[in-house]
Amino acid sequence: MIAVRELSKSFVTDRGRIDVLKNVDLDIRVGERIAVVGASGAGKTTLMHLLGGLDRPTSGSVCFADKDIFRYSAQELDAFRNRSIGFVFQFHQLLPEFSALENVMMPALIGRSSVKDAESRAVEILKAVGLDHRLDHKPGQLSGGEQQRVAIARSLIMSPKLLLADEPTGNLDSGTSDEILALLDRLHDERDLTIVVVTHSEKVAGHMDRVVHMEDGFLKT
Repeated sequence: MIAVRELSKSFVTDRGRIDVLKNVDLDIRVGERIAVVGASGAGKTTLMHLLGGLDRPTSGSVCFADKDIFRYSAQELDAFRNRSIGFVFQFHQLLPEFSALENVMMPALIGRSSVKDAESRAVEILKAVGLDHRLDHKPGQLSGGEQQRVAIARSLIMSPKLLLADEPTGNLDSGTSDEILALLDRLHDERDLTIVVVTHSEKVAGHMDRVVHMEDGFLKT
């Protein structure tokens, strides 16, 4: 599904050039679950941002079905990301002024679905993650685990093939973390999702099919 080749990312600062990723190669199979682990600053989140097209590399390619996403125009990349990739972050990134239902509807509305269609799909996916009784609650009225379930629902409303999760249980207690991992396991099986997770947690990594290690910008499989 995904072929990463010689992927590098550098930043230029007042102190000189910083090489964050260095010639990373990685193949990810359809339906595979991968954990990316490593110390802080190793390049894990940068790799995830490049996999999801949130940033552009200094060099190298990320190919989905033999198409390099960085050959797309900015508009084409935005559209590809909206329909093909779901994102889950440690801090949820929910809009506080909107309800759970409205937060989940956002990607569909951005993708130019009608309000009626977006709402119908959002209700369905919120039901799938066990939150159909929280549709009208705003993020501040939800527990941490419920907020993360909303974030997961939002990431799946466009039926993506790839889910990218950056420390999805990092802010949750042990019991709630277990619930989120069980939910991801179930959604993976039901939707044949390909999942890439950045994590410091051995428990989270243990739920994945494969673990790869980042160290000083290099990927070690």
